[in-house]
Amino acid sequence: MKWILLIVVAAIAAVVGYMTWTNSRVPAGLGVQQGRLAPLPSSPNGVSSFASDPSKQVAALPFKEDLQQSMLAALASLAALGNNETVTRDSDYLHAVFVSEQMRYRDDFELYFDEAQGVVHLRSQSRVGHSDMGVNRARYEAFAEAYLSR
Repeated sequence: MKWILLIVVAAIAAVVGYMTWTNSRVPAGLGVQQGRLAPLPSSPNGVSSFASDPSKQVAALPFKEDLQQSMLAALASLAALGNNETVTRDSDYLHAVFVSEQMRYRDDFELYFDEAQGVVHLRSQSRVGHSDMGVNRARYEAFAEAYLSR
């Protein structure tokens, strides 16, 4: 009986350790590649304006007056949402990381400012877990509302 308990405890520790390690690492492949943000995995834990699956698809947002005004509106909208930190800001790309208050889960939130199309593309995905319980879609909706009202 002690061996079974020891195996169960070891398995739980391994899972928790793996999730902690995964949660702390920035996923490979983020950023703009060939004019697109990275595709989402098959798991239901993210949304993107490039997604073809309707359950993961969100609308790109229209530019403000120009690229600079769109970037400023996006930064102000992220600040208004709180619980995030901008980790990368380039001329046409922004990567922020949201951290949940209770469990400290990290979600990657990317914006690609497509000047040729005059839209802001978005990708938001959880780092760990199979499902995000709709958190990334709700975040997109809150961000879109804040961005469009500026």
